[in-house]
Amino acid sequence: MRAWDAARVAAAAGATLLSDPQGARSGIGPSRAVIDSRRVADGELFVGLRGERVDGGEHALEALAADAWGVLVGREHAERAAKSQQNGAVLAHERPLAGLQSLARAWRRELGSAGAGVVGITGSTGKTSTKDILAAILAAHRRVVASSENLNTEIGLPLAVLAAPAGTQALVLEMAMRGAGQIAELAAIAEPDVGVIVNVGPVHLELLGSLEAIAAAKAELIAGMSAGAKVVVPAGEQLLQRHLRADVDTITFGEGGDVELEQAAHGRARVCAFGQALELETSFSQAYNLQNLLAAVAAAVALGIEPAELGEQGALDVRFSSLRGERLALAGGVVVVNDCYNANPMSMRAALDDLAQTAPARRVAVLGDMLELGPQATRLHREIGLYAAAAGVDLLITVGPLAAEMRTEFEGESYAVADAAAAAAQLQLLAREGDTVLVKGSRAVGLERVAQSLGAVHARPDADADADRAADAPAGGPGRR
Repeated sequence: MRAWDAARVAAAAGATLLSDPQGARSGIGPSRAVIDSRRVADGELFVGLRGERVDGGEHALEALAADAWGVLVGREHAERAAKSQQNGAVLAHERPLAGLQSLARAWRRELGSAGAGVVGITGSTGKTSTKDILAAILAAHRRVVASSENLNTEIGLPLAVLAAPAGTQALVLEMAMRGAGQIAELAAIAEPDVGVIVNVGPVHLELLGSLEAIAAAKAELIAGMSAGAKVVVPAGEQLLQRHLRADVDTITFGEGGDVELEQAAHGRARVCAFGQALELETSFSQAYNLQNLLAAVAAAVALGIEPAELGEQGALDVRFSSLRGERLALAGGVVVVNDCYNANPMSMRAALDDLAQTAPARRVAVLGDMLELGPQATRLHREIGLYAAAAGVDLLITVGPLAAEMRTEFEGESYAVADAAAAAAQLQLLAREGDTVLVKGSRAVGLERVAQSLGAVHARPDADADADRAADAPAGGPGRR
């Protein structure tokens, strides 16, 4: 937006320009938008959002004092800011969030008119890792910007779009949801050229009720795409079949799909993409991330990168977002698999599969509540206990009342504790040299404290891990998956 003056920014946001004392710095637009007045930097647009308890517009004067390019706030706050005579543009909007979203849509269209392709990624699990892999693939071919941190909601996604500078050639956006209508809202802002649905699984059953309803909510991405766009979906996913469109090209990945895995071993993956064999070097080996790789390859091809180009790029330098499968080797010979960003039955099974395949000695699982599963929660937690036993888990520590149900189907040494602090204390007593410890649960359980208690934060990264290095903090609104 640097080439936009204040009048154009206001028009794009559907806002009223009340004040522009310095000509918005002589016609130079904002570098990006932020919603936290404490983090406003020189040249940024502060958007004051109304929350349940706090109205961010109350901090408009603070943002201007911090050399913000300008503020986009409710009218009452905008009028006060305009009267203050502080430097910076003042934009008034009755609904600042709607203004932020409109501004993001306008900027996305500006990027698109200059040739940028936009990818929207959703799914019940794995969408963040797929985004990370796709960004790494595209970086060798395009000037790419991907959603950072957890910018995947109706607030976060517009911020991600507005952080993309002019000259961006590929914009990769993660889209999260908790209920019906939310993916449609994000698709209307992002207007993706390529949509990716990584998978459909039992997440948010409490709100949506069934797998069919979850598939329909994810498929809002397909419904929101323009004719001629492309959608990437798992091969053979029957739950999505009724949502596919004749005027949107469908690309499939996985066994029997347009992009499928032929072989993977020793950090190399042989992928067949539209009949062409690709040899890719990877820093990860988990089965679930290899599936995410297939989705990412399909999306890259959908953006116009030839399969032969992908096969020539060499090693993929993927920087996975934090708390997602991070392996940390501790001084005492214990390896912690820190996968506690969130959990659902699908991702829990995938993590247990990886533990079974990679642990050289004793397998330990610290598993927390999986939330928002509704009336099926007890059954689904008990099924995970049975799955953990089949995966060869030697020691199970459950955290929370729902996770305690796992023990009813688990045959082996197990303990039930109330919270993360108790789990950390229990694990410190029981962990042995050579253990591999999986730590996983829903975000609200806070199981990152278990890894921290073992010194994982200060330990060296495991050489074989797909280590997560990016800081990941939620940005605005309730968490979504």
